[in-house]
Amino acid sequence: MEGVEAEIVIVGAGIAGLTTSLGLHRLGIRSLVLESSESLRVTGFAIATWTNAWRALDEIGIGDSLRQQHHQLYGIVAASTISGLPTSEISFTTKASRGHHEVRCVRRKVLLEALQKELPSGTIRFSSKVVSIQEEESGGCFKLVHLANGSVVKAKVLIGCDGVNSVVSKWLGFKKPTFVGRSAIRGFADFKGSHGFEPKFLQFAGKGVRSGFIPSNEDTVFWFFTFTPSTKGLEASHAIFCLYANKKKKKLDKEVEENPAKMKEFVLSNLGKVPDQVKAAVEITELDNIACSPLCFRRPWELFWGNTSKGNVCVAGDALHPMTPDIGQGGCAALEDSVVLARCLAEALKEKPSGGTEEGDGKEEYKRIERGLKLFARERKWRGFVLISAAYMVGSVQQSSGVVVNFLRDKVLATFLAGMLLKMADFDCGKLSIS
Repeated sequence: MEGVEAEIVIVGAGIAGLTTSLGLHRLGIRSLVLESSESLRVTGFAIATWTNAWRALDEIGIGDSLRQQHHQLYGIVAASTISGLPTSEISFTTKASRGHHEVRCVRRKVLLEALQKELPSGTIRFSSKVVSIQEEESGGCFKLVHLANGSVVKAKVLIGCDGVNSVVSKWLGFKKPTFVGRSAIRGFADFKGSHGFEPKFLQFAGKGVRSGFIPSNEDTVFWFFTFTPSTKGLEASHAIFCLYANKKKKKLDKEVEENPAKMKEFVLSNLGKVPDQVKAAVEITELDNIACSPLCFRRPWELFWGNTSKGNVCVAGDALHPMTPDIGQGGCAALEDSVVLARCLAEALKEKPSGGTEEGDGKEEYKRIERGLKLFARERKWRGFVLISAAYMVGSVQQSSGVVVNFLRDKVLATFLAGMLLKMADFDCGKLSIS
């Protein structure tokens, strides 16, 4: 790839990267997606796709194909880990601002493959890890994207969709996401037949832990278990889950992080009072389908202080607004970003130059691109701020181990917290088409 030049370079072939590329393709604009891994990254197993996500998926033209492979959910039931009793139940069949709410649990692999299938051949280049970004020495408008294999890609527009450890967001000046003090174990259970779960999102909270179980289709169930990595309140035999810390960072003990069997044992020992059907979902989960990761977020005010875009460079998805998974909006927000970004960038690129001709060295086009990316940044900063803040607040309340907060959560706030999920999902990112 030595000397490759591309109009639009997208770093990362995750949800945000592929959706942005497809959105641009729908508007007649080619892009090049650089992915560090050798194939599509399908870690994470599944994502909850809420009403706002389906609006975005319909705009890029793959909503109907995904609906055929994933069951619709009709409500959320919250229960206490301590008593096992339900604390609230909310229906998803209520009206949204446009139509009705729609919630499904979509397998990440299926989503990424659906996006890839719609892209022109050669759009994604695997084994292309970005290590640094440089301005053209000649003062030109291109960004020089240096890859680990020594090659360089010249980009007229550079979009970072490279996740929480984004190279592009670092170049823009963003700090590394902050560890929130909680971690999540995720799994995907294949029942090899009907699992018997109702089409509802089951959620349990109490004793400082929180778990959820979401049927994806007739034989698979996605589950998660979030906890504070501390022995306090947990079985002493699970002390290996403690965090060790230094002045710069905290991370999970690698021995456990890389041992799915210990993860499964830990989850089963701390689920609390849940139905046997729920325990079975964890018990039958194959070890290859279990993963653990620390939860991180970007402090919401950084979206206003930092540079979401700078010149012809911007970020989207987790590279822009990493958030905790407590309201299930990380992947959904990435889909929103992609539609808005594709629209703003296409409008900038297709805008007629002032005076009918291009200013020398493409400077007029550069200015239009800069305006387009700034428009994207303005549209998404407040939305990112709200989602990050709401997720952090909901997670803090739901996962508290305090007696008073537990009482308020189960007796007073349960319905409010569940309703927060629908409120955050009732958002329309707009049309993909441009005038």
